[in-house]
Amino acid sequence: MAMTRRTAGEYLLEKGLITQEQLEDARRVQQSTGKELIQIFLDQTLVSERDAYEAKAFELGMPFVDLDRVQPEPSALNVVKEHIAKRYNVIPVKKDGNILYLAMADPSNVMAIDDVRVNSRCTVRPVIAAPGAIEDAIRKAYGGSAADGATPATTDGGGAAAVRPADLRGSVMTDIAAYSARGDTEDDEKAVLREAEEGPIVRVANTIIQQAINERASDIHVEPQIRNLRIRYRIDGVLHEALSLPKYVQAPLISRYKIMAEMNIAEKRLPQDGRIPIRYQNKDYDLRVSSIPTPHGEKIVMRILDKTSVLLGLNKLGFTPETQARLEELVIQPQGMVLSTGPTGSGKTTTQYSVLHKLNSVEKNILTIEDPIEYQLPGISQVQVNRKAGLTFASALRAFLRQDPDIIMVGEMRDLETAEIAIEASLTGHLVLSTLHTNDAPSAVIRMVDMGVEPYLIAATVTGVMAQRLARRVCQHCKEPREIPAADLRAFGFQIENPAQMVTIWEGVGCDHCRGRGYAGRVGIYELMVINAEIAELIVRRAPLSDIKEAAKANGMKELREDGLVKVLEGLTTPDEVRRVVFTAGFY
Repeated sequence: MAMTRRTAGEYLLEKGLITQEQLEDARRVQQSTGKELIQIFLDQTLVSERDAYEAKAFELGMPFVDLDRVQPEPSALNVVKEHIAKRYNVIPVKKDGNILYLAMADPSNVMAIDDVRVNSRCTVRPVIAAPGAIEDAIRKAYGGSAADGATPATTDGGGAAAVRPADLRGSVMTDIAAYSARGDTEDDEKAVLREAEEGPIVRVANTIIQQAINERASDIHVEPQIRNLRIRYRIDGVLHEALSLPKYVQAPLISRYKIMAEMNIAEKRLPQDGRIPIRYQNKDYDLRVSSIPTPHGEKIVMRILDKTSVLLGLNKLGFTPETQARLEELVIQPQGMVLSTGPTGSGKTTTQYSVLHKLNSVEKNILTIEDPIEYQLPGISQVQVNRKAGLTFASALRAFLRQDPDIIMVGEMRDLETAEIAIEASLTGHLVLSTLHTNDAPSAVIRMVDMGVEPYLIAATVTGVMAQRLARRVCQHCKEPREIPAADLRAFGFQIENPAQMVTIWEGVGCDHCRGRGYAGRVGIYELMVINAEIAELIVRRAPLSDIKEAAKANGMKELREDGLVKVLEGLTTPDEVRRVVFTAGFY
């Protein structure tokens, strides 16, 4: 009979390092945040770092090495260069023939294992050690100086080293220099595949991903140009150029990403999709990879999904107290439909998941159908669309109705069939959450009518529509006040008392924290339309959009521009940012 392996928490409990009450408290925190138990124990200073990682090793059934007592063997150190050890905060402790035992805090970091394997030409066997002890061992073993011209990396305390932003180009170009003599092998498939697995290209590919995560980027763009390969990061909704690489790196680097995403590297004429699951700095990420053919080669875009980033409270998304209260009142209703609208990348998924996180409890059966499942939420049954197998939004929704649900989330209402089944679910006593692509909240009604949904069904089921955008947040470390004429805010609905009136706004001047951009992070701008009897009657009568909007405003709806004005006056963003994300020709 197989024995059940004990968890890290149970191990610490048996050793008398924590109490049962502390373990239960940590499990509740884990349920709401998704953090590892040992990280929660460390955050609460309940155990030492050494004891925490020894417990982690016990849970995983892996060896634990105490680097305060065990000295790395010179034969092992000789095959791993210092800048590789510092980059990933790992250190080789023993070499047995072709097997290299690598001490690391996170044995699931496949990028670190892959890089060490390629550079050492050894089979890597991970063993677990405390991250602080690894840092000390690296300093002692390598003497604290950079090797091979590499710039030292800095650690963030999470057990993995991070390349400083200023060192990104230097770090990448060091690896490219080792590759540059190979020339262009784009037409030689076997050579490209071989080079995609070699050390320099592996390190370049990994460094680009790591730095994107360090910069809090949401997307990585790998773009072939006529004479070079451009790397851009989308940070806070805006693209920034990070690197320009030589053209001869293009074929092996793109092949490397396609290999990591389990895509067909021989197919270059058709778009492809894949995913790269990685663990970095003690956090799990999913990279959703898409390739398309262009005249200069395949373009790769990787969407970075942080699996813990959506575990936010509604109070952290930027709602005004009034809007948050109205939204919470809508989602605690036992039935009805609440829609989120806005363009791609406007934060709809984060809002929907935050609502589900608030509603999630043992008393409720919550089901979701998504394409794709972007984040996994504990305690919620999530279903992935699989069109090849016949699993669509509509077919999943039909099955959901036989699963005794309380709350259903539909990733997106794309067609009439899906909309009709969602409406049926709402009419039969379920709360339904879904998304649409419209410019503002009142337009969601017109969009559903255009899809073929009968107006009386919309009026009977839709209880609220939330339109939203994401604007860049002014950096709180370098923001400074500036006086502007109140007339400049007239388009936002600002009430001017006299022509000479001045208003104080805040702008970031640029600092190390925001990388000189003046912005750090994003803040939501919202427009919540609550459907009352008057609006429902207008919907049934197929009234013009302007009439529905006026009725919604009379019912307390603040338009996107008005909510943006609130965020500007609070010093959270700037007028230019609100104009960029909210103002559409013909709307304001």
